[in-house]
Amino acid sequence: MADENVKPKKKKKMTAGSLFFTIIFIIGIALFATSFFIVDETEQAVITRFGKYYKTLGPGLQFKLPFGIDKSYSVPIKIIQTEQFGFKTLKEGQTNRYLNNITKESTMLTGDLNIVDVEWSIQYRIKDPVAWLFNVKETRQTIRDISQAVVNNLVGDRAILDVMTSERSAIQNTAVTLMNENFNALGLGIEVNTVQLQNVVPPKGVQDAFEDINKAEQDKNRFINEGKEAYNTEIPKTQGEADQQVLIAQGYASERINKAKGDVARFNAVYDEYRKSSGITRERLYLETMETIFKSQKNSTLIDKNLDNMLPVKNLSNTTGGNQ
Repeated sequence: MADENVKPKKKKKMTAGSLFFTIIFIIGIALFATSFFIVDETEQAVITRFGKYYKTLGPGLQFKLPFGIDKSYSVPIKIIQTEQFGFKTLKEGQTNRYLNNITKESTMLTGDLNIVDVEWSIQYRIKDPVAWLFNVKETRQTIRDISQAVVNNLVGDRAILDVMTSERSAIQNTAVTLMNENFNALGLGIEVNTVQLQNVVPPKGVQDAFEDINKAEQDKNRFINEGKEAYNTEIPKTQGEADQQVLIAQGYASERINKAKGDVARFNAVYDEYRKSSGITRERLYLETMETIFKSQKNSTLIDKNLDNMLPVKNLSNTTGGNQ
C-alpha cells in the first residue's frame, strides 16, 4: 500500500527566460538559414530585393537579407545547354536512344519545292543571367521557335541536293549567326555556340533514289580526291626528274665549255711556237698527225704517189722490220 504521506512531484514550468532564449535560438537558426547560401562554380546568383533586381553574385558562400527580403536565383552560366529538334534523346550514357520522326519539327520545304526531313540540335550558353531571368518569360519555347524559324528559312532557300550534301556546313554556320542576332535583339541573354544538322533525309517514297544520288556524289568526291593525290604524287616526281635533266645539261655544257677553252689555249700555245719557228713546228705537226692517223690502222702500206707501180716504202704490218 502506497504511503499516503508521500506527495506527488510537481512538473517544472518553463520560465519566461527559457522561453525567450528558445525563441531567440529559433530566430537565429532561421536568420542563418535565410541569410547565407552557396553559389556553385558553374553558376551566378541574381539577387532581388523586394522583387526588384539588386545585384549579381559569383561562386562561393554569399550573404543576403533574410526572411524573404532578398531572394536569390541561381543561373548556370558556364554549362552548355542543348535543344534538339526532330528527335529526342531518351537515355544518356555510352549509347543514346533517340525518339526520331518528330515530323512536326523536322519536315521542311526546300527551295526547289521538295520535302525533306531535317533533324538538328543547338548548343547555347547563358551569358547574361539578369536578361535570362527577367527579359523573356517563356525562354525555352522562345529558343525553340526562333531556332526552328531560322533553319526552315535557310533550308527553304536551297535545293534539296544542296541541303543534303554541299550546303550543310553553310547552313550550320549561317544559322549560328542568325540565331544570335535574333536572341540579342530580344535580349534573351544567351549565345548559341553550335548548330549541328544530325540527319537530313528525303521522304520515304524517294529515299532510295536520293541515297543513290548521295552515293554518287560521295564517289565523285572520292575520285576527285584520288586524282588530287595522284597529281600531288606525280608532279613533284616529274619536277625532280626535270631538275635532274637540267643539272645534267648544265654539267655537260660546263664540260664542253671548259674543253673548248682548253683547246683554244693549246692552239694559242702551238701558234706562238709556230710563229717563232714555222718550219720545225710544221714538220712536227705533220709527223704527229701521221702518227695519230696510222697508229690506229693495221696492214697499212706507205707508197710514193709519183710512181707508176706501187712501191712499198714500209709495211706497217711488219713489226720486226720489213722491206724498206
